Amino acid sequence: MNSPGITETSDDGRDPRPNGDRDNILSVAVVDSNLERRNAVASVVCGLRTTARTPRVTTLPDVADSHLIVRQGFNVVLVAVDGDQEAALETIEALCRTASATPMAYSPVTGDDLLIRCMRAGAREFLIYPFAAGVVEEAFSRAESRGLLALDAKRPSGKSFAFLGAKGGSGVTTAACNFAISMAQESKQKTLLIDLDLPLGDAALGLGIVGEFSTTDALRNPGRLDSNFLRTLVTEHSSGLFVLGAPGEFARATVADGAIDTLIEVACKSFDYVVVDAGSRWELAETRLFDMVSTIYLVTQIGIAELRNANRLITGCLQPYAHKLEIVLNRHKKEMFGIETEAIEKALTRDAQWRIPNDFPAVREMQNTAVPLMLKESNIQRAIRMMARIASGLPPEQQHKKKYAHLGMASGT
Repeated sequence: MNSPGITETSDDGRDPRPNGDRDNILSVAVVDSNLERRNAVASVVCGLRTTARTPRVTTLPDVADSHLIVRQGFNVVLVAVDGDQEAALETIEALCRTASATPMAYSPVTGDDLLIRCMRAGAREFLIYPFAAGVVEEAFSRAESRGLLALDAKRPSGKSFAFLGAKGGSGVTTAACNFAISMAQESKQKTLLIDLDLPLGDAALGLGIVGEFSTTDALRNPGRLDSNFLRTLVTEHSSGLFVLGAPGEFARATVADGAIDTLIEVACKSFDYVVVDAGSRWELAETRLFDMVSTIYLVTQIGIAELRNANRLITGCLQPYAHKLEIVLNRHKKEMFGIETEAIEKALTRDAQWRIPNDFPAVREMQNTAVPLMLKESNIQRAIRMMARIASGLPPEQQHKKKYAHLGMASGT
């Protein structure tokens, strides 16, 4: 069973949609301080079938965070206007002023005054929640017929992605580092890798980088953090990827409330793509990180402990983010070490979108030489490159299609 908003795949691992549709994503944000309603609206949008483009939904909790919302470059933004009305209206105005997205307002309460204010702010639609059958579909159809959902190559990216491990040693850092390098090279856009696996993350070490500053320097004083300051903290890798690594020495650091949120927001304003290595820090669910990122990649292996933890995450702190969650089976082999396929599916409660093949010699060589997998041809390199290309809106390369069929996307059955 596939979750809403996740692309179904055929038995051989290929996306069954026409090639032209694979990079034809409709980027939608749902901005609402009410967690339950926010995710309910996101599920409705993920199920839309009236547009020619596949909806990809990001949920955000702060209607006042207009700078982040504008920078993310969404096609459509649905804004709840029944909470902080003034902030919601200012965000709608900012979206219209910058022509960065098509804003739609929704609320469980209505009235002539609120409706008029939303229309004056620039909202293209005003929807009553809970939505009647077909209301959202009709709103998107009207926007499409007016040409408001047209592709815009100049639209800023500012997308962010988080890699989270079901258990320590699942290969999160290897996946995140190589995904980030591939994204930087394939998209030709400014890409930043942030190591939040504090205090002992080793993303920089794995890439052979010795930076003067670290993630803790960015988090120590969030009030000072802006784009200019962030640029002084990052180190550029030879591949073109920018890296903000964890400290080179063990140091306990007290992270101020909201510091991680501020770091991700500033990073998205400064870079086209931001990749976060979250290690196995499940407590990051208490921050806004998972609200802010476009996709959460849950990395796990086929083992009893890993599958148990994956189940805990999927049915626990990651449950509100089901629409943006993609499961990565790392070090995957056809032989499942005695664990039946049915048991794996039961533990994960859903299909895995990605399978990274097992290639221990290649990974060990990266660890020993600090030469990323993405710089040398291998099965792992091809699988991760496919992940990065699709995440950045690019189709798989034509010459690799047959290889990708069994290396990248998992079966949707």
